[in-house]
Amino acid sequence: MKVTVCAVGRLRKGSELELISDYLERFSKAGRSFGLGPASVVEVEDKKNLGMEAEAALLERAIPAGAVLVTLDERGDLVSSPEFAARVAGWRDAGRDLAFVIGGADGIAPALRAKADWSLSFGRMVWPHMLVRVMLAEQLYRAGQILAGTPYHRA
Repeated sequence: MKVTVCAVGRLRKGSELELISDYLERFSKAGRSFGLGPASVVEVEDKKNLGMEAEAALLERAIPAGAVLVTLDERGDLVSSPEFAARVAGWRDAGRDLAFVIGGADGIAPALRAKADWSLSFGRMVWPHMLVRVMLAEQLYRAGQILAGTPYHRA
């Protein structure tokens, strides 16, 4: 199962990029033996500042064909880490790849949100999109560890 994180904006060197890279690399290495990964990030940038609709067009081009589309959105479902892991396992078992979409400062255009197979929220608060990337990367790694039965998730 390939996992693609499609995100608006470019991460420059810094702590967020280091965390994302670390968690996604750990997810890809650990998950290989049970059908998870590799994970990659595709960044898009609306250089003309045309807004959500232009970002949505760029994001749609970044989504791999046939992948399950999951949007990260404050209106999405609130789930526990084990519930998230179970969803990931279900898509893996169905032979599907995953594409997670993270919008820019204004969020994800309604038309793209409507195409999502699932919408996920990390809480009712709005998070900076760079932090959402970090949280998603960690939750993907955590999901892999839950599915592998390791003690990483101690809940």
